[in-house]
Amino acid sequence: MTELKRRPVTFGILIITTLVFMAIQIFRFGDSTSGAIIFEFGGLYGLYLQYDPSQLWRLITPIFVHIGWQHFLFNLFAIYIVGQLAEQVWGSWRFLLLYLLSGIMGNVFTLFLTPDVVAAGASTAVFGAFASIAVVGYFGHNPYLKQMGQSYQALIVVNLIFNLFMPNVGIVGHIGGLVGGLLVAVFLPTLHEKNMFQAWQRLLAGGIYVLLALSMILLAL
Repeated sequence: MTELKRRPVTFGILIITTLVFMAIQIFRFGDSTSGAIIFEFGGLYGLYLQYDPSQLWRLITPIFVHIGWQHFLFNLFAIYIVGQLAEQVWGSWRFLLLYLLSGIMGNVFTLFLTPDVVAAGASTAVFGAFASIAVVGYFGHNPYLKQMGQSYQALIVVNLIFNLFMPNVGIVGHIGGLVGGLLVAVFLPTLHEKNMFQAWQRLLAGGIYVLLALSMILLAL
């Protein structure tokens, strides 16, 4: 209960992600790998969004949908590990914003570059959290975060290399999540080093995020 009170957003994300996956298991008899079912439960299919742009909410919902048990369990573990650290660094509500904005940017990249793929998973948001921690570790002064930042830099590189040899993994979404996380880390101040970046740098990063996301969405649709 103590950890739940200290990291409510991390555990809230874990609970929602689990409920969505369990709903697929129950209502679709364990078939969590079918593209049609993944789309039905909130997955992203860019070609459909081009046909019906009113479903842009699908840039958010795929963050909580997973394709198969391996995908689900791996991301659940990653959320638990990175979420607790990120929520400690940014606080609960800023971490939630970081998580969602990273995931959205990852899904925008997927919509723009691979619209013919049914995509889902928290990896977009998780990679964004990885990137954000790497940024504050590099630019901040906290020795622990500097060490963690270096670890996450190595983790990002290793994961991207593995992605190149795993054709079923959406590397485009992961790269988009990284880009989103890098930008969010600049314009979203941490709890203890709020002056890590100057005001103009925050405005620039926020502007780039909005401009990049909107331009890719408009060009994709």
